[in-house]
Amino acid sequence: MAPDAVIVGTGPNGLAAGVTLARAGLSVELYEASDSIGGGLRTESLFDSDIPHDICSAVHPMAVASPFFREFGLRDRGVQMLHAPASYAHPLPHGAAAVAYRDLDATCAGLGRDGRRWHRLMQPLLQHTDGIVDLLLSDQRALPRDPAAALMLTRRVLAHGTRLASGSFNTEEAKALLTGVAAHAVGRLPSLAAGAVAMLLGHLAHGRGWPVPRGGNARIATALAAEITAHGGIFHTGQLISDLAELPRATAVLLDVSPSALVHIAAGRLPTRYQRALAHYRYGPGAAKADFLVTERVPWTNRAVGEATTVHLGGTQADIFHSETTTAAGALADEPFVLVVDPVVADPGRARPGKYPLWAYAHVPNGDTTDPVELITTTIERYALGFRDTIIAQRGISAAQYEAYNRNYVGGDIGTGAMTVSQSVLRPVPRMNPYRVPIPGVYLCSAATPPGPGVHGMSGYHAARAALRHEFGIRACPPLGPTEKVS
Repeated sequence: MAPDAVIVGTGPNGLAAGVTLARAGLSVELYEASDSIGGGLRTESLFDSDIPHDICSAVHPMAVASPFFREFGLRDRGVQMLHAPASYAHPLPHGAAAVAYRDLDATCAGLGRDGRRWHRLMQPLLQHTDGIVDLLLSDQRALPRDPAAALMLTRRVLAHGTRLASGSFNTEEAKALLTGVAAHAVGRLPSLAAGAVAMLLGHLAHGRGWPVPRGGNARIATALAAEITAHGGIFHTGQLISDLAELPRATAVLLDVSPSALVHIAAGRLPTRYQRALAHYRYGPGAAKADFLVTERVPWTNRAVGEATTVHLGGTQADIFHSETTTAAGALADEPFVLVVDPVVADPGRARPGKYPLWAYAHVPNGDTTDPVELITTTIERYALGFRDTIIAQRGISAAQYEAYNRNYVGGDIGTGAMTVSQSVLRPVPRMNPYRVPIPGVYLCSAATPPGPGVHGMSGYHAARAALRHEFGIRACPPLGPTEKVS
């Protein structure tokens, strides 16, 4: 029997779409090119069978904040989200450092004369956190439910997403602490899009936090897949879909793929105007990753940095503005921005005596072929002298290789599209319904649609809701929470 819906791609958005459709009572089949599901939620043992490494995403402020996952209920499905004392840290040259603790007051105390400014910036956002999150993770097509949150966010984005950002704080510590979060937008700095990212992730650091799943990312993917199969869903792994004709006939087809892959899969079926619009879709800089197995925790010069799972390495605000803008222009910066993840700070069970997992990303030009291991090692060594001597094993993945690993990461762009102002709202092309592809029954549900990148599941959720309305006449979204606890 033909399924009601077919989904291509099993990253967090494809899985979120599958959960939403399956909970609505539809028969669902999912197709995955790799031998395992998860996309950016995969966990593997790279160097030691007892040591898990997250292959792509690693830390999940969005997963604990997004409306989809809040209703899905990760904890009730056996996924434990673990927090370090600090959400992130930012060491500076000569041993100084700024640390963003979950405790806002502790953070402010460490920022000296900028403590009050940081509090004035973050406390109102925390008071309106649901409104901020719901606005930025919406389909960008409806009026905000919390107008006060929208106004508050707009003022802060204008202040911190433009050249005004240089004068927002007095100390290099506070400036760098916020700029490191803005760099998660992976593009030119400062920018309005990066300002919005900084406000979203920055305030979550003091609220729901930046946690890691106990045991690795795959726990989230497994929980989502279990819900789909519990409602009759079927997974097909190791099957690369190159043409829509390869799929079984279904009322709805949802594609968790990049715009370039959409053009390939839908060859000859897309209207010329839509295909031309997709040709103008821009991809952002790439990420190059290094995985390490080390003998001990990172010997940070400033010990307070070791309290955070996520560490931003890029120097001062001016340094990061320069390196990120250089990278976005297509040149490899002399000292690119590096994001380090030390999961053991929050999840000690991932380590074994004398064996600790660690990994880091460097921001590089799209399609860059540089092996990042030496670049990243040198950068960490700058802030943690002796780190090189702790390395037991290492592996590098260039930006170009990341695309081979996951076709959605075009040129190593793990956000599936540049985070510019226009592409933040009008992804992938300007349309009232960005998820509907102008082919009957076909929808795009990847991070190339609003609200964009991140492990939040909202692109898949929004696309699935659109399919339920337009293809099945189901206007009320089904409840997503667990019907019983998963042990």
